[in-house]
Amino acid sequence: MSVYDYAVKAQDGSEVSLADYQGKVLLIVNTATGCGFTPQYDGLQDLYEKYQSQGLEILDFPCNQFGHQAPGSDEEITDFCQSRYGVTFQQFKKIEVNGAGEEPLYTFLKSQQKGVMGNNIKWNFTKFLVDRKGNVVARFAPTVTPEKIEEQIKELL
Repeated sequence: MSVYDYAVKAQDGSEVSLADYQGKVLLIVNTATGCGFTPQYDGLQDLYEKYQSQGLEILDFPCNQFGHQAPGSDEEITDFCQSRYGVTFQQFKKIEVNGAGEEPLYTFLKSQQKGVMGNNIKWNFTKFLVDRKGNVVARFAPTVTPEKIEEQIKELL
């Protein structure tokens, strides 16, 4: 199994196969619009603008599981991110990342890279880095800013 075996829901509800991203370096992030880490959208957008032409894709999965910090509709979340942070990378439908209703992609990501506290996602803005072959090569805690992982992204590009 690799990330390419999964399909997820786009913000408009259509199905997106992650096989569409083969050959790209992926940064997969669960996000929230009302979180103390929300300003990381600036850093994510900066990375995207710098490296998208070299093959970086950022996949944003809003998640309301942690302190109900992503309470809006998918459209409201996208509007907020675009107007406040200028986000142009791919945003998907709101998901759960832990528990019985968790997105299967996240079950896979967590099985590939365990966190400090085991498999569960601790909070919003946990990041998974995937190489061009679909291997999940790193997991970063919410406190690790996008700027701090830029060198690892550059190495994979």
